[in-house]
Formats: sequence, C-alpha cells, structure tokens
Amino acid sequence: MSQPVHIEEQVEIGRAERERVPRSSLADWQATPERRDPVEVLVASAEGRLEELLPIRYGRMAVSPFTFLRGSASVMAGDLASLPTTSLRVQACGDCHLMNFGLFASPERDVVFGLNDFDETLPGPWDWDVKRLVASLVVATRDVRIDDADGKRVVEATVRAYREHLWTLATMSPLDVWYDKLDMSTALRDAPDEKARKRRMALERRARERVAENLFPKIVVKESGKLRIADQPPLMFHSPDVTDDVATAFIEVYRNSLPHDRQVLLDRYTFQDAAIKVVGVGSVGTRCFVALFASDAGHPLLLQVKEANRSVLEPYAGEHHLKHNGQRVVVGQHLMQPASDIFLGWGSGPLGREFYVRQLRDMKLSVTLSGDVAQFIAYGQYCARALARAHANTGSGPAIAGYLGKSPKADRALADFAVSYANQSERDHRVLVEAIDSGRVPAIMETQ
Repeated sequence: MSQPVHIEEQVEIGRAERERVPRSSLADWQATPERRDPVEVLVASAEGRLEELLPIRYGRMAVSPFTFLRGSASVMAGDLASLPTTSLRVQACGDCHLMNFGLFASPERDVVFGLNDFDETLPGPWDWDVKRLVASLVVATRDVRIDDADGKRVVEATVRAYREHLWTLATMSPLDVWYDKLDMSTALRDAPDEKARKRRMALERRARERVAENLFPKIVVKESGKLRIADQPPLMFHSPDVTDDVATAFIEVYRNSLPHDRQVLLDRYTFQDAAIKVVGVGSVGTRCFVALFASDAGHPLLLQVKEANRSVLEPYAGEHHLKHNGQRVVVGQHLMQPASDIFLGWGSGPLGREFYVRQLRDMKLSVTLSGDVAQFIAYGQYCARALARAHANTGSGPAIAGYLGKSPKADRALADFAVSYANQSERDHRVLVEAIDSGRVPAIMETQ
C-alpha cells in the first residue's frame, strides 16, 4: 500500500509546477495561424445532431458574443488545449461558463448553488475550467455594458475566491470536502446587506416554484383520457421514432441504472408520453426529451432525457474509462455536485444512442445578472467556491492551491487572459454572423 502524501508535500508539488508553467503564463492567449476556423469547429461538433434544429442553435449563438461563447465549448476546448498547462488534473466540467452554475434542489429539498451542467465533463486540467469561467465573466460584463476595468475586478475577485477556498479545503478531511456545499441558508447568512438578503430570498422563492407541479399544466393536455405533452413547434414536438415500445424499453434500461430504492420510487409512476424539447444554446440539435409520468392519483413526474455524446475535451484530454457517455455524465455530476437529483441515471436508446436522465427543472434556476458590478463579484465568488469544492473533491486541492499561491499574481494573470479571450470570442462571433449572412450556415433568429 502506498503511503499518504502529506498536505505540505502536495502544496510543494503544486509550487514546483511553476517552474514549467509560470503563473504569469496564465495570462497568455493569442490565436496562432494554425487555429481552426471556429465555424468549421461548430459544424463538425454538430455531426449526428437533428439537422432541422441546427438553424435554431446557430441563431441563438449569433445573438451576442455571450451566447456565442455559451454555445462554443468545442471551440474553446481546442484553444485551451493549445496552451501550456500544469500536470494537476481534476474532474473538469468542460463547459464551465457562468450560466452553467445556478440553483437546484438537493434530495433533502434544500436549494443549493453549484454547477448544474455536465454534458462535457471529463478528467482534465483544472485551469481549463477556471479559464472558461473567467472568460465568460468578461464577455458577460461587456454584454451588460460594464467596462473591462470593472470586468477585471470581477475576475480577480473570482480567482481569489477560488484559490482561498482551495486553501480552506486543504485543511479539511476528504469527507468534509465531500459535504461542503453552498445552500441558501449560507447565502442568506453571507448577504452583505438587507437589499442583497431580500434579493436572495426572492431567488429562493423563484427556485422553489420551478417544480413539475407548476410546469405540468403549461405543457400537458388530456386527450381521450390520457395525459399527453402538448406540441409547441419548433421547440417542443413529438417524434415518430419514440413509440410506446421504444419508450418502455428505454425506461427499463434507465431504471436499472438507479439505486434499488429509487427504482421502487420510479415504479410508483406510469409512463404517459414523451416529446422532444429544444433546450439551451450549445445543446440545441441533440436529442433531448421530456418524459411524462403520473402516479395512480395523477401526481406528475417530469424527467428530462438528454442525449450524451463525446465530451468536447476528449480529443485533448483523452478518453474516459467509462465508455457510455450517459454514465460518464452521471458519474461526473455526482463527483462535482455536493447533492444530485434522486432520479439521475443513464441508458441507451434507439440506434445505440446514449442518454442521461434527470428531473426537469426541480428548482433549477439560473441567476439573471444586471450591470451591478458588486452583484457580478458576489456571483463570481460563489461560482468560484463551488468550482473549488468540485476540483478539491476530485483532484489535489492543496497542489492547485500551492501552484496558485497566496498572492494575487495568478488573479491578475487570469484577468488578463479573460480580457484577451473575450476579444477572441467577439471575433469568432463576427465570423459566425458573417457565415450566416453569406448563407454558409443556416440560422433561425427567434423573436425575443
């Protein structure tokens, strides 16, 4: 049996990484002549998706540089892989922009804040997540007309919170790190003033309203005595490929991925209907279904069945040891979230396509940010603390903390990177808009 590595030794391992990858190099970004055309990358990443939905994807990405960044994880993955990185690896989110954090329900029905999108999760370098987060912060601040000086302040505060929380977690046992979480009671306790406290209380109320019981009447109709999801094309519609036999076969496979107690709970509901539902920005075109179930007394259960494809990190970080992409997402989510959906599971469907399953909504809420710099700083710090916990739970938090150190050197370097990459996102967004205008890629511009 190998001997445990003491915390001080792990910190020194991290400090030693500075010899090969100086912290100042965290600022580096400059596109090389060999960099692929971003539209080519996007088109390649859409292979196998539902072609009739791709114009919606490109239309949503064309709205702004921020929506472009949200939908272009494949582009940024290649860019990050071209940069020097340390040997310190974690379970990476793979698509760690600020809108992939938010509120969601724990099994105990608490409202928790953290990462909530894991389609691209894979073991990889810790800094890939941090760089995607900070770049998204600058692009988002520009979107609400916050200048880059304040945008850099947001990033520096975010990175500082990340490394400081890593130092805190370094003093804790693995079990205490596992249990570390940000719930709304913590958020209310940390509120800097009464105005912020009321705003956070309102967010919690909104999250608690986002449950199946409230969504059910808006999307479900009764036809011939049977519950059915109402078609709302082009964003919600039935697929002729999803027959009752196909759905029943998939549900049985998915059911077997659940712990036995959750299987018993699922069995108290009967499948009613399923329809495709278009979600997000980058996910548009993947096969994403709403599955409707009901108990004997008519209580609804709405599950989201989402197609899981190869992670955008895989060409650069290597294949996962789990060969089923639905299982990869589920395991990654369990590792990175302090509390996960009780119905989180996975399975294979028609033509061998791979899916993962979770409840639809279930208090899931993204935070809407305004031009208030203080709000952006507070939000970035919460994202950072949640990310630090996810990384410390799956890699060596003390080593990453040792690399980053206790000075603001890395904070400033990553702020410089964030501005440079925000500029790149703006250039790439223009390339996409030009490709749409020229007819190179099709797009549907939805009315707001």
